[in-house]
Formats: sequence, C-alpha cells, structure tokens
Amino acid sequence: MQYTEGQLGRVFMVRIDDGEDMLKSLHRFILDKGIQAGSIIFLGALMNGRMVTGPEEPVIPPVPHFVMFEGGWEVFGVGTIFTGEGGPHIHYHASVGRSGHALTGCLREEAVTYLIVEAVVFEFTGLMARREFDQKTQLELPTLGKG
Repeated sequence: MQYTEGQLGRVFMVRIDDGEDMLKSLHRFILDKGIQAGSIIFLGALMNGRMVTGPEEPVIPPVPHFVMFEGGWEVFGVGTIFTGEGGPHIHYHASVGRSGHALTGCLREEAVTYLIVEAVVFEFTGLMARREFDQKTQLELPTLGKG
C-alpha cells in the first residue's frame, strides 16, 4: 500500500456542452488551470464513446476489452488526476445507461457529450504523487509518496 496526504485546493464547476468531447475538454481545462493532482466527479449524458469494460482475460499485463456505445446514454462517474510523463493523466471510470442497458468501465479516447455534462473538479495540493509507467502491468499507475 502507498499513501500521501495533502489538502484541498481550488474547486471548479465545469459545463461541457452538446457535441464537445468530455475527455478532451476536461484535459484542456486541467492543463489550462495547471492542476497537478485532483479528482473529478461528473454526470450528464454522452452521445457516444469508447470504454474498457475489463480485460479480455484476467492476466497481467491485461489486454483491454473495448466497447463502443452510441445514441445518447446517461452517464455518471469519477476520475483521478495525477501528473506524469508529458503532463496530467486523467483516469476516468463511469457507468452509462440507456433503455435498460448499462455499461461500467474506463472511459478512453472519446466521450462526446449529448446535451450537457456537469463536472466538479477538485484540486489537491501538497501531495507527493505522480503517474508512472509500471513494467509489470504495462499501465500508467499512481505512485504515492509513502508506503
């Protein structure tokens, strides 16, 4: 186990409008505001997107199982923000649902807003944390200051 302790910094409300890519919009916002560590909670609707719904097989390193969704899905989820190689990395997990069907997983590559997504971005300060490549899992994992 690893941990680090910090404080709550700035808090932002962000509105992402119809047709905007939620992932790209929030990444640009986090870059513009210079956020190094934090968390995001969000809700709204997505027209389409791509998510990892688990591994193809439960092995390490995992091969992600991608699922596309389209046609207007309700969404809520959370994300973590940590600086890594090349700037901030945001790891999103969400649930999307439409007409009695639901998916839960890691949003990746694209998540186009339908109507609106409302997000709250919490900045953390004083943390000893970064996202670094882990050789065993082949993933960018948070490395925290104490363990």
